[in-house]
Amino acid sequence: MTEIRNDWTLDEIKAIYNQPVLELIFKAATIHKKYQATGEVQVCTLLSVKTGGCSEDCAYCPQAARYSTGVDAHKLMTYEQVVDKALDAKNGGSTRFCMGAAWRNVRDNSDFDKVIDMVKGVNALGLEVCCTLGMLTEDQAARLKEAGLYAYNHNLDTSEEKYDDIITTRTYNDRLETLNNVEKAGLSVCCGGIIGMGETDDDRIKLLHTLATRPLHPESVPVNALVSVKGTPLEGRERVKVWEMVRMIATARILMPKAMVRLSAGRNEMSYEQQALCFLAGANSIFTGEKLLTTPNPDFDADREMFELLGLKPRESFKVEKQEAVAN
Repeated sequence: MTEIRNDWTLDEIKAIYNQPVLELIFKAATIHKKYQATGEVQVCTLLSVKTGGCSEDCAYCPQAARYSTGVDAHKLMTYEQVVDKALDAKNGGSTRFCMGAAWRNVRDNSDFDKVIDMVKGVNALGLEVCCTLGMLTEDQAARLKEAGLYAYNHNLDTSEEKYDDIITTRTYNDRLETLNNVEKAGLSVCCGGIIGMGETDDDRIKLLHTLATRPLHPESVPVNALVSVKGTPLEGRERVKVWEMVRMIATARILMPKAMVRLSAGRNEMSYEQQALCFLAGANSIFTGEKLLTTPNPDFDADREMFELLGLKPRESFKVEKQEAVAN
């Protein structure tokens, strides 16, 4: 069960996902120990460099222009503002810095030129640079790669069957096409989903199946718990239980042993004990800092305290590349 596979069947994934939770955690922890440095967690910071006013209708998102959520729209931040924030993140212990812009898709204009400069500036700090800017062409992905971008985030959110209930302004295939463009450019893919949007266990299993049967597994797999925001169509949704997060994380770890499985949105509502369960189940990446784009997130001091309590240490930046350089 522990070899790297891209030919998982839905029935195999269902059997893994539905086994008793303690057995699932044990199996995931065993695989985690084989393929990853246990006790090591990648610390990432996510900054909204352009906030609100998005034309998409993602039902969970407070940045959609059509919803009244109290999010103030802000134009693209300046180069100096972003690099200062990146330096703060590095000083706080982050090794990956992700820049998010509330765009439907990247356009070849002066704003994209500015983002290219930001990528260069953050890369010069020695941080792994990630962007999430919406849909992307192959040429745009190549420009970002040339500027020093390490990874590109573009989540599938849920299963293909559930997708139209959550988003109607772009298709599942649009998302998959962007992932393909990112891979063609030689960038790492960061791709995961959100649970708690009214999907079934089968939807969660199908999302994991889509990710785990791609020709290359995503380098990072964010597992998000819905943060229900007033004014969005999904306001008032009940918060997912920690066991649901554990099942997703553990199953992702078993299916994609080398991926960084990120405990993402919803972590602000989780105790240290609940987060420890997720780390035991195979999570080895987090976002830290006061906000995840526009929603609350644990700050650096709280995470530093948790790391000390659990005996965790931050993963160094460019670890795989450094290991390959030593090997060669």
